[in-house]
Amino acid sequence: MFDRARRLRVAAALTSISLLAGCGVLAQDSPDAEDTLTVGTTSKPSTLDPAGSWDGSWELYRNVFQTLLSYPTGSVEPTEDAAKECGFDDSAHRVYTCTLKPGLTFSDGTKLDAAAVRYSIERILRIKAEGGPDGLLSSLQRVEARGADKVVFRLNKPDATFPFVLATPGMSLVSPAAYPADRLRRGNSLTGSGPYHLRAYRPKGADAGAELVRNPSYKGFADRKNDAVTIRYFDNSAKMVKELKEKQIDATFRGLTAGQIVGLQEQQAGGPVKVTESPGSEIHYLVFNPKDRNAANPAVRKAVAQLVDRTALVEKVFKGTSEPLYSMVPSGIAGHTTDFFDKYGQPDPAAAKRLLRASGITRPVSLAFWYPTNRYGSATALEFAELKRQLEESGLFRITLKGLPWDDFQRGVQKGDYPVFGRGWAPDYPDPDSFVSPFVGEKNAISTPYVVPEITGDLLPKSRREIDRSRAAVHFVKAQEILMRDGQLLPLWQGKMYVAASEDIGGTERALDPQTVMQVWELFRKTSW
Repeated sequence: MFDRARRLRVAAALTSISLLAGCGVLAQDSPDAEDTLTVGTTSKPSTLDPAGSWDGSWELYRNVFQTLLSYPTGSVEPTEDAAKECGFDDSAHRVYTCTLKPGLTFSDGTKLDAAAVRYSIERILRIKAEGGPDGLLSSLQRVEARGADKVVFRLNKPDATFPFVLATPGMSLVSPAAYPADRLRRGNSLTGSGPYHLRAYRPKGADAGAELVRNPSYKGFADRKNDAVTIRYFDNSAKMVKELKEKQIDATFRGLTAGQIVGLQEQQAGGPVKVTESPGSEIHYLVFNPKDRNAANPAVRKAVAQLVDRTALVEKVFKGTSEPLYSMVPSGIAGHTTDFFDKYGQPDPAAAKRLLRASGITRPVSLAFWYPTNRYGSATALEFAELKRQLEESGLFRITLKGLPWDDFQRGVQKGDYPVFGRGWAPDYPDPDSFVSPFVGEKNAISTPYVVPEITGDLLPKSRREIDRSRAAVHFVKAQEILMRDGQLLPLWQGKMYVAASEDIGGTERALDPQTVMQVWELFRKTSW
């Protein structure tokens, strides 16, 4: 979803006390809880039903739903949320049991018990929504509810990553009384048990957003520093920055262009806005659709890989706010490699031409590159313009660029309409598995079948037997070599994470979890006296 160590972008919390110059007022970094905070983002949910989303919708889910396990601030290991305790019952890692905390309820009053957990997980598998998270449960054989508080997961193969899966927002727990068993719930409301209730949701228009209010019956790990948060969804990051500077919103997350980040950083000394930077493991890449004749040709894919200049892309478009990426597993994650650089080296038009000629291609190859216009920020259009320039400058390609709003773009991806398209990926969990397994198989996170038996039938099963995840890295090194050889996925860059906030907002250093999901409960307005 899903931006998923993930170069682990969990920053150490900083606490500071500063003297406000010229006014003789002492400002303390402690919360003023009786205030509604407003956070801006360009990442709008594609659906409010967790069974239908394996994407950035998880950012909202983390704040309104519970999962059995989660990631408390500062942790990269799954820790109990709705569960009181969880663990494998056997050395083969095929039976995983969780005991629930007592007294859990959903916002509609329904009990969150073992039967509700079983219902939530089985519902994901029953619906199998296009673009949904059921692919994360490939190792699950069945779920058992034992009494009111015990849930047993029986796996069809050893899977040491299963606790990480349960900690993803894709495994959010829903009320059986409010969610149909065999289809997605529609509409602009939801029923959860997370840190906040969703008071109102507006998916479109100038006031598009989600209004969150503190859930008084919440029993989980989140230590909420505020009572209410409004998330505003922007189509245009320039408007978002303008409202931040004008104090119409308090903070921004996702969607800032490199120029905007650099500009805010340059102005932050003594200015009204502060920028917090964290290491990031969100990756961006191209997908080649095998349904398209040109995109299915290995020589075409290899020629593109030979021509793309990631260094120029990062310097021109992202201005130091991202890094070139030469494998699907980013730096900072165990098993990271530089396979594409090792194979192709520096951009080389002559070598690309030889690849095409050897395949009998003598004329410029026509390809359409599709991208979402309002998902990853305004820089996406600049990124694709630069890719077009690089490829066409060689004389070997003719690239047509096509952009669509996210919802329309996703529908086209799911129907297999696009020859080549761009996507971003924030890992489901901070493990190399989350950068390989979601992209392979007949059904996957990119809605583009990519069957690789050596990975799905050998390397992934071997890696999932390793409780010590550092020992699994060798299998992912081999998997990435296969991905590079096929070239159906072309990694481009990995980003850093930035939260820009008004100077009176605290908690920004703690607001990102290992899945790069914004934990809005960490934000607070500093008190003064």
